[in-house]
Amino acid sequence: MPRLTFGLLMLAAAILLSHVLPVGTSEPLAFAPQGRPAAEDSLGIVVNRSNPVENLSFAELRKIFLGEQTHWSNGRRITVVMLEPGKQERQAVLTQIYRMDDKDFNKHFLQGMFTGEVHAAPKTLATPTEVLKFVFNVPGAIGYVRGTEADESVKVVHVDSRLPGDKDYSIRLHPKSAR
Repeated sequence: MPRLTFGLLMLAAAILLSHVLPVGTSEPLAFAPQGRPAAEDSLGIVVNRSNPVENLSFAELRKIFLGEQTHWSNGRRITVVMLEPGKQERQAVLTQIYRMDDKDFNKHFLQGMFTGEVHAAPKTLATPTEVLKFVFNVPGAIGYVRGTEADESVKVVHVDSRLPGDKDYSIRLHPKSAR
């Protein structure tokens, strides 16, 4: 029985790693989201332009990123995309949205996939440009980039009715205070 458990754990780890390993490289874009001035240290939450969602509460956003909400209101499956480990933006998302470090993040998704509570780990990409391309091409995708890197190919979602650059926008590289 221990061999079976070990084998299943290794299989789950392999599946998780296939979704977490980065691919490719390229340079980030330098556009403000939809013509808005955006603070360099704000992170914009981006979705495919066909996604009907315009605003998410912080609690809804956290459920999506944790894999607790798996479908959009239109029935489309949600695909979360993250930047690779070591990126400042990823660390900010782990700290502020997930409230975890990389070790706890990996443990959460490995255990969740093993128990069936989580259906898929976030896809991991190397650069903001890759995140934007992925979100543009995948109708159910959601990800994040610096507010100044979002462009017209994606939709920047309001979080608690605010956008990057707005006063009191909560998702930042250097948060003023923890939630």
